[in-house]
Amino acid sequence: MDNMDLTCGHFVNPFTDIGFKIIFGQPASKELLITLLNELLAGEHRIENLIFLDKENHSDSMADAGIIYDLYCLTDTGEYIIVEMQNRFHSSFLDRTLFYMCRAIGRQVENLREKRRKERELQTGKPETEEDFLLSEPMQENYGSRYKLSTVYGIFLMNFREPGLEEKFRTDTVIADRESGKVVNPHFRQIFLQFPYFTKELKDCETLYDKLIYTLKNMQHWNRMPDALKEQVFSRLEELAAVANLSLEDRIAYDKALDRYRVSRIVEEDAREAGWKKGLAEGRAEGRAEGLAEGRAEGLAEGQAKEKVAIARNLKSLGLSTAQIVQATGLTEEEVESTVNN
Repeated sequence: MDNMDLTCGHFVNPFTDIGFKIIFGQPASKELLITLLNELLAGEHRIENLIFLDKENHSDSMADAGIIYDLYCLTDTGEYIIVEMQNRFHSSFLDRTLFYMCRAIGRQVENLREKRRKERELQTGKPETEEDFLLSEPMQENYGSRYKLSTVYGIFLMNFREPGLEEKFRTDTVIADRESGKVVNPHFRQIFLQFPYFTKELKDCETLYDKLIYTLKNMQHWNRMPDALKEQVFSRLEELAAVANLSLEDRIAYDKALDRYRVSRIVEEDAREAGWKKGLAEGRAEGRAEGLAEGRAEGLAEGQAKEKVAIARNLKSLGLSTAQIVQATGLTEEEVESTVNN
């Protein structure tokens, strides 16, 4: 295990629940989140403002699993954004991300009135009462318009390698025609970020996007921000993410989360080492068995070859022709001539 994994630097670890919340999930860090999202969506969408929504998406029944998003946001232009940080691999992770996306999309239709009220509140900057909203609500719409959806973005930060994705840092998914690649529905977008595949050094990070990703991956080990990170966003991040600046409540919660993170890494490393040792032992045993079998086969083949040579020489001494010896022993004419002459 890399010793850096267990050190506690000046900044919070963004791959812990509380660390992620401190950096991106509080009103004071909204500008940081907007900056990160705009870098991720560069050339596709530009966010000017957003609000945090209730992260808990309640289940419909006792038997139905509810959802608690890490971050759930609504932009000033009506897009919904789910941001999830996953520290460890678990089975069916990609299915879970799909479930999260589908639940957020489905709720748009189910809670149409609440959706519109939140959108209007974000645009005007003023909270509306139910009475205010009803007075401003337009007349009943036609059937089809109620299914008009806002885009849902799912941003998934992953501190592990997902076998179901390609071996690269970023994977973007859309609903598209399988043959042509043309986007069929623009309202479903997922971005998967596998941090173990991000291997750039700071000197190689030329864009703000790369610098942000590099910082998130490495900041837990730093005692100060590197001099190369001069943009204002890093000054804000340095202020928010400093462990020394945490409230007493957040510091207690963070210490507990960091302890869980460390334990999980130790368990994973122990399991990996145990698996490696077991595999090595099994490999050695299999290698010995294969070597013994190959040795026996080689010895048998060599013995058979020597036997054929002896038979060929005896047949030649009895006056048989080369063609007759070839037919009797299975040797080639060249092998017979070479055997007899030697």
